Order: sequence, then C-alpha cells, then structure tokens
Amino acid sequence: MSIRPVYGPGDWAGSPERDLGRPGEFPFTRGVYPDMYAGRLWTMRQYAGFGTAQETNHRFRRLLAAGQVGLSTAFDLPTQMGYDSDHPMAEGEVGRVGVAIDTVDDLADLFTGIPLDRVSTSMTINATAAILLAMYVVVGEEQGVGRAQLTGTVQNDVLKEYIARGTYIYPAGPSLRLVADIFRFVSDEGMSFNPISISGYHMREAGATAVQEVGFTLANALEYVRVAVEAGLPVDAFGPRLSFFFASHNDLFEETAKFRAARRLWARLVRERYGAGDATARLRFHTQTGGVTLQAQQPLTNVVRVTVQALAAVLGGTQSLHTNGYDEALALPTEQSATLALRTQQILGHESGVTRVIDPLAGSYYVESLTDAIEAGARELVAKVDALGGAARAIELGFFQEAIARSAYEIQQAQESGEMVVVGVNRFTDDSPPPAIDTPDFSALEAHQNARLAATRGRRDATAVHASLAALRTAAAGTSALMPSILTAVRSRTTLGEISDTLREVWGVYRPA
Repeated sequence: MSIRPVYGPGDWAGSPERDLGRPGEFPFTRGVYPDMYAGRLWTMRQYAGFGTAQETNHRFRRLLAAGQVGLSTAFDLPTQMGYDSDHPMAEGEVGRVGVAIDTVDDLADLFTGIPLDRVSTSMTINATAAILLAMYVVVGEEQGVGRAQLTGTVQNDVLKEYIARGTYIYPAGPSLRLVADIFRFVSDEGMSFNPISISGYHMREAGATAVQEVGFTLANALEYVRVAVEAGLPVDAFGPRLSFFFASHNDLFEETAKFRAARRLWARLVRERYGAGDATARLRFHTQTGGVTLQAQQPLTNVVRVTVQALAAVLGGTQSLHTNGYDEALALPTEQSATLALRTQQILGHESGVTRVIDPLAGSYYVESLTDAIEAGARELVAKVDALGGAARAIELGFFQEAIARSAYEIQQAQESGEMVVVGVNRFTDDSPPPAIDTPDFSALEAHQNARLAATRGRRDATAVHASLAALRTAAAGTSALMPSILTAVRSRTTLGEISDTLREVWGVYRPA
C-alpha cells in the first residue's frame, strides 16, 4: 500500500464514535468482546497432521501437555479430495501433507485419550467437510459426548478452493448446497460448533494483497449467507456461528489494521444487507502466520518472522492463533519446532504485556488511516463482485483468480529485483546448507493404512453399507437434507471415498473452464 513517512491528525478523517466505538460494540473495530484478552487469551491452536491417525494422536497429546488449548487437524490430500487410501488417485499421497482418514475408526484413533467435551477441534477440510463433521459427531457419540458438547470449527469454505487452493470435487451449486446443509444441521442440533471458517488465508498465500484478502473473503461470506437465507435459514439463526480465517504476514501495522478493517466492514455489510444483529455482525477469526513467508534459506530467521506475524494478529484482536514452525519451508514441522512455535504464543500472551490493554494501537494516526484505507479498498472489491453477480459467478468469470495472479506476479517481480528485501534470500545471504530433516517412510505408511482399510471393509455389515449409500444417492438427487444420510453411512463404516463417489455419481465433478 502507498504510505507516507509521517502521519498526523489531518490524516484520519474518521469519527471515534462512528468508526471506533468501544470494544465489544458495533462496528467492533476495537474487538468483538468488551474485555478481550484481559478476560481470556486467544485459543492457542497448533495445526498438526502426520501420516496415520496414531502418529497424529501422539503429536496432539504432546501439544496439549505443552499447554495448547485447541486442536487443529491437517488432512492428507486423498482425504481432502474424497479418495480412499487404496484408490489409484491416492497412490504416493497417503499421509504426506496430513493425516489419512478413510473411516470413522481412523478419526476415533485420532482422538484416543482426548475427551471431545474438553477440547475445541478445528478441521481444515472443505469438499468432504460434511463427511468429517459426521465422523466427528459419531466419534463423540461413541465416546459418550453429545452433539451439544462438541466445540470447534469445520472449514467448509469451498469457494476459496475454486479460487486459490484446488481441493474441490463437485460443481459450485451442489457444493454450496452442502455448505448450507451443514449450517442447518449445526443450528438444528444446537451445536456450539462453527459450521464454516471463511478463509482469506489461502488467497493471501496465493499472492493476494491485504486489501484483496479482506474484500474477497467477505464477498465469499456474503455468498454463503445468501445461499443459506435462500434455503430458508434466518440470518441470525446461523450468523453467530460464522467464523473467519486470515493470514498474518510481515508488515506489522498493515496486518494489524487489516484485522480491524475486516471486523468493521463485515459488521457494516451484514447489517446493511440483512439487518443482522450484533451476534452475527461480530466477526470472529482464526489467524495463521504466513506459510508463504517462510524461507528454506537460513530457516532459523523464520522464528523472527513468525513472532512479528503473531504479534500483529494479537494486536489486531484474533480469537485463535496458529504459529508456524520455523522448518516448515523444508518439511512437516519437527516436534521441537512445533513446541517452539507454541512457546512463541505463550511468551506473547504471558510475558510481552500486549494483552493488558485492549486494542493498544487505537488512535494511532497511521493505524487508523491504514484501517480506513483497507476497509475502503475491500468494500470497493465487494462492490465489483456484486456487479458480476456474486462470488460464485465471479469465480466462473475468473475475476478473483486473475486479480490474485496479477498481485502475485508483482510481488515476485519486487522480490527478484530486490525492491522487496527478503533476508537470507535476496539480501544478507550466505552459503550455509539447509539442515537435514528426517522424513517418514511414506510407502510403509501407505501400506499400513491400506491394510487397516481392508480389515474394516472385511468386518463391516455390507448390507448396511449398501443401504446407506442408496439412501444418500436418493437424498442427493432430491432436495432432502444430506447430513442424516451421511451420518448413517458413517456409522455403518462406509468409507469417505464411497460416500464421495456416490455424490460424484449424482452431481458430477467441477472442471474449471
């Protein structure tokens, strides 16, 4: 963004009453709760997923013992794409970027020894979100934990998959139907569970600017609200459970202002368009430090990057935070780097003093000017998406994709020319080799997972599986709610791939133009 070296009273045209207010009050610029971190720290939620459910369970338990208070699950690509581990499309990918989940038994193993009524679990899953949520509900049932006692978030943001990430399965229409179905299920069941985490993170990782991250995320959010309202859900029946997910990059003040602007703009948009109450207008968000900012060269410098980014998230009022391990540009984070990343949050929360005052940068001429500029730029992008017919139509036209590609190209040019300094990469370099990182034997891991899957298929009731898939096929071809049929299939140990294939048969798959 274009900035000046000095800011003064004339650089902020806003009103303290109209644009700031008090913490916990509309438009929530200063935070979504009156006491913010003075009352309770953010949820420290480290993202983890390693090969098999048993290995990931070990990491989860170590992180909880180290003081983490929320779990965040990474799933491997076959799980994200709706393929069982023994499917030809899964070959060579099982367990590589997260945990492999084929049946509810895998998810049960993932949470062995972890009572689901005492932890909050976030699941980074989109096209197969309904299946993983159903599995989580069934694991809770089998632990004796009722649905109303389960807390956490399922990402379930398929629109950004078409834009920036690529783990989509079905066309936009049925995909949005699944999203709305999850909204209804969580609302009807009285669950304290966020049915979506509307994500700017992946668009930022793909090259979006801070303004694009806010504008495109809120445009997608408005599309989800529209679909749910058109499906008959009152906005305030599901709106309070909407959650958001943003990246935090290296520009400390721009990132802090970005979070404040996102809160204020969402509050205004959802009130202007739907007359939403404060509970819906209160934008709650999770933050993850920027994966794309991590460097393989001199990887220990990433500790500093992550600290600056985490500080920006805290100054911006995040409700939940993941800090990346310094070695993630090389491989999955080691146990040591994951623990250090958690300790970074704990030092910010307990030693830095930044939590003693709510919104400590409020009133800074620079920060308030940046907040206004980001809000204005993001609102302009939302208006452009509206003019194209909404987010789904704008995706079909390539609007998001082209805008992000342009900004990514400009960033790359700036780094290659040296205009944008990256320490250890284009300035202050040395010849030290990257550290050696041990990697798992993924071939053995895949064989183990496939053996588990074969054993489950061998002992389940095949008649119950076929009946559950037939019921799901009928529901998908009609207009009935889908979650009841998916829950029945999951209980009968139907696999994630079998459920996904049934929906593929009815809905087809998305092919970008």
